[in-house]
Amino acid sequence: MNGEAAGWLEDRVHVFPLRVYYEDTDALGYVYYATYLNYVERARTELLRTLGIEQTRLRAETGAVFVVRRAEIDYRKPARLDDRLEVRSRLTRLAAAFIEAEQTVARAGEPLAEIRVTIACVGPGGKPVRLPSPVRDALSPLVQPS
Repeated sequence: MNGEAAGWLEDRVHVFPLRVYYEDTDALGYVYYATYLNYVERARTELLRTLGIEQTRLRAETGAVFVVRRAEIDYRKPARLDDRLEVRSRLTRLAAAFIEAEQTVARAGEPLAEIRVTIACVGPGGKPVRLPSPVRDALSPLVQPS
């Protein structure tokens, strides 16, 4: 996984490139099913970073953190060892205390896994809190309803 590549925005969609490493695969050389969750988590983190939002600073300044509330995955085809992949992340809804997104893991433009995720914003006690204004302001222009 290329942790240095933050990705880029393309028509309100964040594109995050990565490569499949041995540690990502099962005994047959296919990406282990749960690894797709790691890929999309990294992509969401890099989307925020691309917009100037660092989660450690956000937590220190506001106490707010993001947690996955719900994830639904449709596996289409397997990714394999050494594949070059892209995670394409599109925000579909921005509510008071949560974000909904659709993410696709693809190889050469072909969807391999499609993930729909709801991310909640919670405070230090784990209770929902409103999205901090800087986060809302940065994400709002990217929202594209399904």
